[in-house]
Amino acid sequence: MHKHVEWDDPGADSVMRHFQQDDSSHSEPGPGDILSARHEGAVVRVKVEAYVEGTSIGEVAAIISVDNGRRLKSHGKLALGDTVRLPDEFRALEPILGDPNDRREDD
Repeated sequence: MHKHVEWDDPGADSVMRHFQQDDSSHSEPGPGDILSARHEGAVVRVKVEAYVEGTSIGEVAAIISVDNGRRLKSHGKLALGDTVRLPDEFRALEPILGDPNDRREDD
């Protein structure tokens, strides 16, 4: 049974928008692939088990807080190990996590 998830709109971080100009380097997800999306502000990684008509079905492999990069066991009603459906239009590129002022720049 799949857990119903209201995914966040990926906006400018949309994977589909990213590949819109050059679809030749983009392929459909397959079993074992890890996809990212956003749910209630957190990054959710889904390990694909199946791909059917533009929707990946898989297990929640990670939930990551965008504030500090900390991995969570659950977020809202979503938990590690839940089986979810992730439509292509909600797939998102992962953000740079943490405070950008904490990063060093190499010379």
